[in-house]
Amino acid sequence: MKKRIILIGGFHKARSLAYSLIQKGFEVTAINADYQNCQILAEINDLHVVYGDGTKPYVLEDADIWNADIAIALTQRDDSNLVVCELCKKLFHVKRTVSIVSDSRKSKFFYEMGIDSVVCTTQAITGIIEQQAFVENIAMTIPLSSDDVVISEIIITKESEAAGKSIQDLHLPDGVIIGCILRNGKSIVPKGNTCIFEHDNIVLIAAKDKERKAMQILNGSENL
Repeated sequence: MKKRIILIGGFHKARSLAYSLIQKGFEVTAINADYQNCQILAEINDLHVVYGDGTKPYVLEDADIWNADIAIALTQRDDSNLVVCELCKKLFHVKRTVSIVSDSRKSKFFYEMGIDSVVCTTQAITGIIEQQAFVENIAMTIPLSSDDVVISEIIITKESEAAGKSIQDLHLPDGVIIGCILRNGKSIVPKGNTCIFEHDNIVLIAAKDKERKAMQILNGSENL
């Protein structure tokens, strides 16, 4: 059975993600508050489109949010994205919520509010979704329920401790996996000898109690 993904807001982001996700075999619904945007989105084959404000519960109901596997908030406002994810998670019990944020400093707060994945780039979202099936089957590597697993994005800078190193040389703790690396618009499934470079977007899959340590190793910071 196809996984069902709901995209809320963000016309250009939603259109790009819809094309990508439909091609990968997902069932996708887009919610948009602009009628003209909805008309354009409706031209995408196999995309279900709902006209309305995704921060309103009745609009989410119209999109059959109850049966969604993943809800992705893509609006231009971080506060709206938080509201959308909170509604999807707490009112409609959507399995996974993903939010894009304009300010990476807000990521920690979003996680504290229960958002499953917080990203700063739309490219990372595709990588995260591609890893969902993997997350559901990693019990042998991370022996935890899916609720204890966190998926997050880390952007490597020139100051990052991981820049220029291979994954095996980072000595990440048990219960931590680099699911994929987003580099120059492409998704790389890494191996132990894969090197990490400046500007790489790392999709990190970790046990909740190991995420902080892993991010410290990757960034070389104790202040996360």
